[in-house]
Parts: sequence; structure tokens; C-alpha cells
Amino acid sequence: MMKPAFLPYQPDTEFFTGELCYITELSNSAADEAMSVALARVAPGVTTRWHSLRETAERYLILSGQGVAEIGDQAPRTVGPQDVILIPAGCRQRIRNTGSDDLVFYAICTPRFLAENYQDLENPVSD
Repeated sequence: MMKPAFLPYQPDTEFFTGELCYITELSNSAADEAMSVALARVAPGVTTRWHSLRETAERYLILSGQGVAEIGDQAPRTVGPQDVILIPAGCRQRIRNTGSDDLVFYAICTPRFLAENYQDLENPVSD
């Protein structure tokens, strides 16, 4: 059960992923199973790998930068600040930074992100 808490921003915890983006986990713990929030950063010219999340819906809330998002079988869409991208559980996705500055967005997952639910669709590992 979630309890009242303050979670200070810790920029020194940012890490680079195999998906080709930088992640800072803002909230992701068993104390709040219902949701996780991460700050994602994609460098100029980079396209993240095709991937999906099993049993986890995701929303991207673009904070800054410009990009092109691809979800499911939909046509690629240009995205920018304050745009929201809804990504159902199991839906393939990737995003490309088309600008000259970092593309920065919140990745909000329900239920919370678990590494074992991540599926790399470009280099799948059989179970």
C-alpha cells in the first residue's frame, strides 16, 4: 500500500540503457506498485530500439525537444512539448530525436515498470 512520501530528484542516478536512451527513475518501487515514473532523455539523431512492455501500459509526456514517435502499426507522428503518447501493454514502440537538443519526456507506466516485462523486438531473447 502506498504511503505518503517525498521523492527528491536525483540526477546523478541517470543511466544509459540498451534501448539507446538515458533514464532517471523518479518513482519505481514496491511501495507504489500501481505506477512508475521515469525521466527519459534521447540524444539528437538517436532512434530508440523497437520494444514493448508485457503487462504494462506506458505514456510518454514530452517535456522538451522534437521527435517522431512510432507505436503499433500507426504511421510515425511528429511530437513535441506537452504532447502525450499512449502506448498499450504489449504494443511495439520507438521514438527518434529529430531535433538539435535532447528529447526529454516522462515515461509513466501502469503498473510500475519491471525489467522482466521489457521485450527488445530487434534482438528478441527466447524464453
